[in-house]
Amino acid sequence: MPSPAAGQVLVRVRSTTVCGTDRKIFAGQFPGTPFPHIPGHEFAGSIAALGAGVDGLAAGDAVGVEVHAGCGRCARCLEGLYQLCENYGRLEAGHAHIGFTTPGGLAQYVAVPTKAVHRLPRELDFDQGAFCDNIGIALYAVERGRLAAGERVAVIGSGAFGALAASVARALGAARVALVGTRVERMRRLSSFADVLLEPGDDVPLALGGPPDLVIEFAGTAEAARQAILMARRGGRVVLAGSTGPGRELSGVDLGTIVRGHLDILGSLANPRGISRRGLELLARGVVDARPLITHHFSLGDFATAWQTFVERRDGAIRVMLHP
Repeated sequence: MPSPAAGQVLVRVRSTTVCGTDRKIFAGQFPGTPFPHIPGHEFAGSIAALGAGVDGLAAGDAVGVEVHAGCGRCARCLEGLYQLCENYGRLEAGHAHIGFTTPGGLAQYVAVPTKAVHRLPRELDFDQGAFCDNIGIALYAVERGRLAAGERVAVIGSGAFGALAASVARALGAARVALVGTRVERMRRLSSFADVLLEPGDDVPLALGGPPDLVIEFAGTAEAARQAILMARRGGRVVLAGSTGPGRELSGVDLGTIVRGHLDILGSLANPRGISRRGLELLARGVVDARPLITHHFSLGDFATAWQTFVERRDGAIRVMLHP
């Protein structure tokens, strides 16, 4: 059991999940990760203890955690862009990427900076609270795309982030939302997240009643990024959010498609300071429901089975929830 330092709280983890990014961490694609390492960046729990100087929180509070805690002093942090902190990986400078550069939530207890903690609305349980970081990432991608009410939206990628982005777009007033994915067994669970579910070869403009104004890519492949750029209407916006690790290069796109199409191509990395708090309110109001994404439950002691269930996508696994 770690002891919370000044400005930290000790969280007793109640619900925690594994994510595709954990595979990238284990593969060594994040050079800032020290080993041995405790992963886990999607979790919720209750505050067990407070470090020195902590106020506004109390022992017993139910909290969710967003994983980027910036130094708070650099130019990017002063803009609220904690995920772009110029002191990334420097714990002594006040930066923490929870579950990446510092110990994460696949544990019974974890000490985290208070600036990464959000008190859960009373309407949410710990399982829903474990989506604190996910909902922030999805909301940020939609906001990066400058969605306006009444617009048509296509989301590529039928994982947790794609499903949440589609649901967020509907909650924020999109006229019609298409979710494009390849895993049939997974797509069956996602009918409530979009107006229409499609496969990559389907006619998206026909399904939406016209080319999408906004395309959001969460599949994490070069082909998905290419499809997103080719799919958007002229003058539309494309948000690429899936390829967070190295090794994927975009090819097969004529630059004239972007220039003559007058497209805005936007990258979207993680979530800036505080956006998860607003995302939790969407969950609390019920306009976005993450619960259908939870496909399995395990104890933390059964991590090996939980990991294989997630990696092999057994029984259409999307989010595998563990309970320490």
